[in-house]
Amino acid sequence: MPETAMSMDAAVKPHRKKVLGFATQGSQSNDAVRLSMLLSTTGVEMYPFEKSRRMQSFRKLLKHLKTSRPDLVVMEGTGIAGGLAVILARVLFGTRYVVSSGDAVGPFVRMFHPVIGILFAAYERILYRLGAGFIGWTPYLTGRALTFGCRRAMTAPGWAPFVRTSQEMNQARETVRQRLGISDDTIVFGIVGSLDWNERVGYCYGAELVRAILKISRPDVAILVVGEGDGRHLLEEMAGDSLNQQVFCVGRVARDEVPNYLAAMDVASLPQSVDGVGNFRYTTKISEYTAAKLPIVTGQLPMAYDLPIEWFWRISGASPWNERYIQSLADFMNHVTQDDIARKRQKMRDGEFFHKEGQIHSTGEFIANLLDEIEVDRQNS
Repeated sequence: MPETAMSMDAAVKPHRKKVLGFATQGSQSNDAVRLSMLLSTTGVEMYPFEKSRRMQSFRKLLKHLKTSRPDLVVMEGTGIAGGLAVILARVLFGTRYVVSSGDAVGPFVRMFHPVIGILFAAYERILYRLGAGFIGWTPYLTGRALTFGCRRAMTAPGWAPFVRTSQEMNQARETVRQRLGISDDTIVFGIVGSLDWNERVGYCYGAELVRAILKISRPDVAILVVGEGDGRHLLEEMAGDSLNQQVFCVGRVARDEVPNYLAAMDVASLPQSVDGVGNFRYTTKISEYTAAKLPIVTGQLPMAYDLPIEWFWRISGASPWNERYIQSLADFMNHVTQDDIARKRQKMRDGEFFHKEGQIHSTGEFIANLLDEIEVDRQNS
C-alpha cells in the first residue's frame, strides 16, 4: 500500500476510548464490585486503589493518570485521597472524571467533626464542579451534584447481589431461627450494617431497635442485629438481660450468608436522620431488604414517600437517636401484627428501581455520551 494511503487510514482511524475506574474504599470493596459492574459495557480498566495507604495511593494514582492519560476516569466514593488526585489531574493534565457517590459528603463529615465538615463541604463542591459527570445512588444526590455545578448526571441506586427463591428463603428462615432459638411466631425486627459508634450523638445502627424494645413488655417481639464494629459491645451492654433472649447481635457474617439472616427477619429497620445526611440517602441495604420482601420501618424521609408506599411504615422523629423516634418505634413494635406484615409482603414486588441490567445499560450509555463529548472537545481544541 502506498505511504500516502497509509497516512490517510491513520488519520481517519477512530481514537480508542480508555476508561479507568477505581473505588476510594479499595479495590476489594463492595464499591469496587459495584463500579466494575456498572462499567462492564465500557471496556473499563479497574485501578487497584489501596484505601489503607491513602497518601501513597494518592501519589501513585496521580502518577498513573499522568502517564496513562485515560479519556475518562470514574471514581466510586468521595474519599479525599482519590478525589484530590482526580481534581489535580483535571487541572494539570486536563483529565476528565466522573464521581459516583451515595452520601452527601459535607453534612456526613460534619456529623462527626463539625469544623472539618466545613472543609469537606468545600471539597465536595469543587469535586462536583470540576467533574464531567456524576452518578448518584439516589436522585436527591444527583440533584445535589447538579446544583453544585456538575454538567451531567444520572442515578444508579444499586441492586441486590443475590437471587433466592421463596423456598430457599423459607428454609433459611427456619435454619437461622432454630440456630438462634427464635420461635417461628416471634416478630423479628432486624438491621444489617456496620456498627460504628458515633460518640457525638451516642448511636450506631441497631441502637434504635435495642432502646425501643427495652420500652415494651411484649414477649413475642425480638430484634436481630447483623454487623460488626466498636458499637456492638455497647449494644450488648445496653440490652442487659434481654441479650440472646429478645436481642440478638450476631456480628459479621459472610456476604453470601446475609440473605439467610434477612429471611429470619419480619421487618427491616432503616434508621436515617431527617437532615442533610439522611434526606439524601437510600442506604445500600434497601435493595436487599426489598428483594427479601422485608417491609421497612423508617422515618419521614423523602425516600419513604417517593418509593412504593407498600415498602414502608413511617414513624415520627428527626433522627434514630432522638427520643421521639425511639418512642414511635416502640409504639409501632407494641401494635404491629403478623397480619399487618403479611399484607405488606403480599404487595411487595421486584420493580424497576433496583434492576441491575437496566442500571448497567444506562450507565454504559451515559459514559458513551460523555466520551463522545470529550472527543468533540478534543477535535475542536
